[in-house]
Amino acid sequence: MARRRFRSNQRHEPTTERSFQEYILSTPAPQTSRTELLRLIRGGEDTFLELKVKLSNTEKIAQEIVALANTGGGVIVFGVNDQLRVEGVDDPERVQEDLVRICREEIHPPLVPFIDRIALDNGRRIVALDIESKRRPYRTRDGRFYLRIGAEKREASREEISTLLDEARPLRYESVPALGATIADIDEAHLWTYLRAFEGGAFEESAVVDYPTTEVLERDLLLATSDGHEVVPTVAGLLLFGRDERVAELLPRAAVTATRFSGDSPQSPVVERVKIAGNLLNVYEAVNRFLERYCDLRDSRPRVAVESGDDESPVPARANYHRGVVAEAITNMLGHRDLALRDLPSRLHVFDHSLEFVNARRSVGFSPVAHKAIRYGMPQRLNPQLAAVLTNAAYGLPLSLRGLPSMLREAKRFANRKAEIVAFNDEFRLRIYGF
Repeated sequence: MARRRFRSNQRHEPTTERSFQEYILSTPAPQTSRTELLRLIRGGEDTFLELKVKLSNTEKIAQEIVALANTGGGVIVFGVNDQLRVEGVDDPERVQEDLVRICREEIHPPLVPFIDRIALDNGRRIVALDIESKRRPYRTRDGRFYLRIGAEKREASREEISTLLDEARPLRYESVPALGATIADIDEAHLWTYLRAFEGGAFEESAVVDYPTTEVLERDLLLATSDGHEVVPTVAGLLLFGRDERVAELLPRAAVTATRFSGDSPQSPVVERVKIAGNLLNVYEAVNRFLERYCDLRDSRPRVAVESGDDESPVPARANYHRGVVAEAITNMLGHRDLALRDLPSRLHVFDHSLEFVNARRSVGFSPVAHKAIRYGMPQRLNPQLAAVLTNAAYGLPLSLRGLPSMLREAKRFANRKAEIVAFNDEFRLRIYGF
């Protein structure tokens, strides 16, 4: 049976870089008794204990720390061999310094290291690193996630990473590397069309040689990250500029399901249902085309309203919607989805007389206070960089309205009926009515 960690006193990791540094400098680690530690060592390695003779490979040590932190915490003891014999370390102070650096620089988010240097009766000294998991999931600097299974570590599968992310607070896609992606997965035509819109200002085409996609994506747009060996697009970078087939493969949760119902509720018969995947620009255009098959998008209110069914036609008249309201609603759905939530796909429901946009958005920490604030123009963006690119005219979306307040105002003016907003069970639902 796996043993729990040997410390029971509670500690709270700081959440900012500044507080992390202050904590390291000012907070001493609680002392561990030699008897307690030796009892752990005699039991051998398990899910919560790793034994090392010395600290030699910082990359592997970082992986071991990440694995323990993602699995629930544990202890790494330096100075003990595989036969459970205490050999000690020559320079425990240097080992402690290296562990502090690894926890700060090689692991994200940074870990607060609680380290004990223990001298035994025979003069040998060992170092114990106590690892907690308050802010998991943790990953190495090159964006890899690890778990500990028994006495061994292994790299987490996509399903296991998804489970870890489900437990976390919403993550910014700008800083999370898209696992399995490379710069070759970026649609360069799309990216450079966006960049050329800034010609004469931030972007100087005369200075461009051979289209340095990697450099621009990483240094200028901050939509790629380097692991020291290779530059990898972030989730936001792949969503914005990725090739459709790779976005669909690597980020399946980013797809949108569009359904036309023959009626005014989800219980009505389904006329057509399609799953739309790809980068955000192409998904927007595909969703818009789906809508235009079943309703009319107009720039101004028509003079004659849609009849509610007084005629005997088996096919209801097409509803009219304000083009700008629909564009803003689609953009809001694409830009504010929380991909960390499983089994909650983004959905568009087309009814006879209304449209419903359903999006995964974590309720805890967002509703009801922030839910009300967005109606008054106070943005609550999970990914501000992604939202900034998505709503920029250079990206290509035809947005005439900006923000939820203007969309709600125009939706009411156009249809003479208020749009409805509901946030419940980690879903954000927006319903607008036709005319």
